[in-house]
Amino acid sequence: MLHLLYILAFTILAFLAIANLIRSMMALGTESQRSYRPQGRSEPGSNSSQVQMNRALLGTHPELLDETGKVINEPLLVMRSMTVDDAREHLDALYDSSPGGSSDIRDDA
Repeated sequence: MLHLLYILAFTILAFLAIANLIRSMMALGTESQRSYRPQGRSEPGSNSSQVQMNRALLGTHPELLDETGKVINEPLLVMRSMTVDDAREHLDALYDSSPGGSSDIRDDA
């Protein structure tokens, strides 16, 4: 009898979790379709191109903007491929240049 009670309780919890998941996904879908526009009217001194640029930048992540607020058109991360030997040489150079590391103390096993 106790097993049936556990099965019933976990079944109810599973249905509640799935219903919550579906409700959250629907809310996320409606939020992603919403556009956030500034409230109120534009300032008297601003021109329409400035307002259009501000509307375009509302959805832009702050890390993609430079100090003046313009969008960066360059790659943020450039990686070059290197071989294992190159990586080992770089690590050895870092170790040798560290305060406690020198090549004569190390064991080359």
